[in-house]
Amino acid sequence: MASEVVMPKMGATMEEGTIVAWLVQVGEAVEEGDPIAEVQTDKITLEIEAETAGVLLKTLYDTGTTVQVHEVIAYLGEEGEKVESLAGKEQSTQDPLSEEQHPSTGVAIAEENSVKPGEKIRRTPAARKLAEDNQVNLKDVIGSGPLGRIQKIDVENYLVENKKKITPLAKKIAKDQGIDLRDVQGTRPRGKIVKDDLIALSSENSIEEQPADIQAARRVPFKDMRKVIADRISESAFTAPHVTLVSEIDMTKCVSLRKDLLTVIEKMEGLRISFNEILMKAVALTLSQQPGINISLEGEEIVYHSDIHIGMAVAVPDGLVVPVLRNVDQKGLAALTKEAKDLGKKAREGKLSPDDMHGSTFTVSNLGMYAIDEFTPIINAPNAAILGIGRIQDKPVILNGEVAVRSMMKVSLSFDHRIIDGAPAAAFLTELKDTLENPYKLMV
Repeated sequence: MASEVVMPKMGATMEEGTIVAWLVQVGEAVEEGDPIAEVQTDKITLEIEAETAGVLLKTLYDTGTTVQVHEVIAYLGEEGEKVESLAGKEQSTQDPLSEEQHPSTGVAIAEENSVKPGEKIRRTPAARKLAEDNQVNLKDVIGSGPLGRIQKIDVENYLVENKKKITPLAKKIAKDQGIDLRDVQGTRPRGKIVKDDLIALSSENSIEEQPADIQAARRVPFKDMRKVIADRISESAFTAPHVTLVSEIDMTKCVSLRKDLLTVIEKMEGLRISFNEILMKAVALTLSQQPGINISLEGEEIVYHSDIHIGMAVAVPDGLVVPVLRNVDQKGLAALTKEAKDLGKKAREGKLSPDDMHGSTFTVSNLGMYAIDEFTPIINAPNAAILGIGRIQDKPVILNGEVAVRSMMKVSLSFDHRIIDGAPAAAFLTELKDTLENPYKLMV
């Protein structure tokens, strides 16, 4: 009896998902737990796994199609089984594409295939079959798919690399430039491949494909996470009238506070507190005192949030994600440090769930680790405001009538002028400045 494959609801707020790639072709056998498709939801790429073993009988949607949760997207069953009576939609007019035709689209690409004892190796059915046919242990293969999933091309490259001799530098160049080692003939004894062989191959390809006076440009599809980010930024920028206020804050006492807390929190949590956690705590305290900023516009209603959940912008290889620190006003700096570090790590490894990125009431974007003094952040809808943070710099300032060197930092508050006026926004920045310049307030 054929079984349905449905678009799963991967989080409380997920309402639809976009099929990024079919990882299995119609007619191909899968085992229970094998990935069948990649699905994009929000800014995360997730996998739909087979709940039973069988053959992929039919797919109902092309790649790139957005499907509501709980909708049937494919059928699994026994080979040769008919599913026309079950499917309410016509079969895709295009043949399902193989994984070689779909480059990886995950949020993060694992640099190494670290599999813990007892943990299932993530691999496509095609990769599993090729590995079995060639007696390859998949633990030795580095996956290039989302979350380090091993694809057929990874096994093929592993076979090539273990048949051909290749220097470590040449291997790295081939990986970085996407060069298929099957096309490379080594010039060293016994066909060993060195970096010069790959440089020569790249030069030949450039000459063949481009005019002599034009250097080839790298092109990537504008889709998936980058497309989601673009759509949401555009919607926010063109929907909410942005106003940005800038203030400069004396962070000297915060610098001293962080120095004093470093060893204390490191002993408690095994982690080093950063200015990011101190800033999050200060923002949460200020929001509790200025609740008119902790709001959002939902339809025809302004929602005043009783909880303070702060979105923390994190840069990842493919773009930007905003995991959420919850109830920040209720947490101490040690607990906040651990939660922020854990969420940041999950973000960079591409392991955030939809729930990790849902429910923020205010957002902080910190570029203080770069040579950035100030910037104009775009509101992270449905929040009504976002705080941009620049670097801390030692500057000469006038203090009590005398010139003194202080650690100064600029912050930028962008807010939705439809529901927040200039005066309450200015009051928020003023209160935040006072808190950071007198950080003992964070302890009471």
